[in-house]
Amino acid sequence: MTEKEKMLAGMIYDANYDDELLKERTIAKDLCFEYNYLIKPSEVEKQNEILKKLFGKTKENFTVTAPWYNIELGENFYSNHNVVILDGAKVTFGDNVFIAPNCGFYTAGHPLDSERRNAGLEYAKPITVGNNVWFGAGVHVMPGVTIGNDVVIAAGSVVTKDISDGVVAAGVPCKVVKKITE
Repeated sequence: MTEKEKMLAGMIYDANYDDELLKERTIAKDLCFEYNYLIKPSEVEKQNEILKKLFGKTKENFTVTAPWYNIELGENFYSNHNVVILDGAKVTFGDNVFIAPNCGFYTAGHPLDSERRNAGLEYAKPITVGNNVWFGAGVHVMPGVTIGNDVVIAAGSVVTKDISDGVVAAGVPCKVVKKITE
């Protein structure tokens, strides 16, 4: 089993010394550099071509404010400045997802024992975000989390566990604070 296959399966894998993973990261970083620094903001078609190369999947209508990294996007996706996505495992955003500045989505984690951690080993667990979700500024979503449909995650929250449909959630750790009602 390759290190990439281990990564995609959520197993411990060599994130720092595997040639295939290092090459893929370099290609992604080059594309991000091109997107962020070489293409004018007015060249939307060129920007979207690069984003479609970077992301595993996109729909047609999306807006990404640079800088940006790798992801799968739903329709009417919007991310503001300084969003970070570590996508060792799949990260999926549904339709009508809005992300405020300085948010992070982290699929990667590290072993607790220093010997394996210092050897460069890590794991990755997928993040799934449903439709009609709004993330306030400074939200951080941890590995393996699923966020349902019609959800608001309040600014500054750290999401460590799944969040159900139709709720407002807040805090560190993030917890449901109320259902969304008319």
